[in-house]
Amino acid sequence: MDYPLPEAARRYVAAHLHDDPAHLALQARRHPGLPVPELVRQIQARQKARAKLPAWADNLELIFPPALSVEQASSARTAAFKANLVDGQRLADLTGGFGADSAAFAARVAQVDYVERDPALAEVVRYNFGQLGIDNVTINAADAVAFLKSTPHHYDWLYLDPARRDTAARKIFLLRDCEPDVAKLLPLLLHKADKVLLKTSPMLDIEHAVQGLAHVRRLWVVAVDNEVKEVLYELGQEPAVDPERYALNLRRDGTQQEFRLNRAREARAIPRYAEAQQYLYEPNAAVLKAGAFRSIGTAFELLKLHQHSHLYTSDVLRADFPGRVFKILAVEKADGAALKAHLGPEARAHVTTRNFPDSVADFRRRTGIREGGEVYLFATTDLRSRPVVLVCEKLTPPVNGLA
Repeated sequence: MDYPLPEAARRYVAAHLHDDPAHLALQARRHPGLPVPELVRQIQARQKARAKLPAWADNLELIFPPALSVEQASSARTAAFKANLVDGQRLADLTGGFGADSAAFAARVAQVDYVERDPALAEVVRYNFGQLGIDNVTINAADAVAFLKSTPHHYDWLYLDPARRDTAARKIFLLRDCEPDVAKLLPLLLHKADKVLLKTSPMLDIEHAVQGLAHVRRLWVVAVDNEVKEVLYELGQEPAVDPERYALNLRRDGTQQEFRLNRAREARAIPRYAEAQQYLYEPNAAVLKAGAFRSIGTAFELLKLHQHSHLYTSDVLRADFPGRVFKILAVEKADGAALKAHLGPEARAHVTTRNFPDSVADFRRRTGIREGGEVYLFATTDLRSRPVVLVCEKLTPPVNGLA
């Protein structure tokens, strides 16, 4: 596709940014002078980018690649977070993709080398960066390994986001199955740079990655609005045994929750247990992914409901807890009639099951409680191994949930 888009094509995209792409494709004959199939693909990609990269999605000066490249791109929020981890004069983004990470790095590092083996995608990024006024990024249409072997530069940082799909487009979760294979490439990476920042799938086992890479100095589990999006590993020149782990939850209000741990502190933590008290605490997804099942309770002086529930309680409110906080209104059996007495006439509540025999769907079928309302039900197991349901109201989150 030629770019920039002709004026008529730009008007078409602007007019249909929020329309159904399938419906637009069926109406292609109404616009004989326009490449409607390609413009529909542009619209579809922009729609996929709206939540991740809203400023780019609304910028009609930019060209969008196929939707898959947009799906695989970092969001503006996670790209900005990564950029704050790096510094120095020169960085190479070895898996450049749509360029969201390179654009963020360019605001922090004097010179960025963007490397992408798909030449068509590299040309789209070259054009877009020109439109965005990003002039400290050099575009390299090359394979990452070939680029590293041929470049004369030594870098402060290398960044990689290895492809996590095999040739059949199935998701894969082991480092050795990603492209490129970072563990095999590690000697070359550390020869060409002081530090390496690696992004992996949130499904990848952290312990396996730390053991396999051996040089992990720090790692970050990054969630956005309580959904883990990526795990980042900082690799350094010296082997490391027990890296610091940072569990981050970036919230839609612009604040973030953070908890810090390592394996040694987690192993030393001795949980205390109790029946449900006044308040209930549910760790956010990043905390759980980072493996803070014991130390999160001891750090905040909380009591655990059960060894396998990963829910905590206290009589003193800890509003800075990195997760959701609730006031417990009642403790009931998993009985529909007893629970509905706490609900409105529509019998609606938000349901979570933790260490409980039923799934949420099974619980709803058995009790007749529908989704919605202001009440939160936690079906779990108490310290005496009895199934219980905690009837709760959610407390307003603190201005800044840092720990």
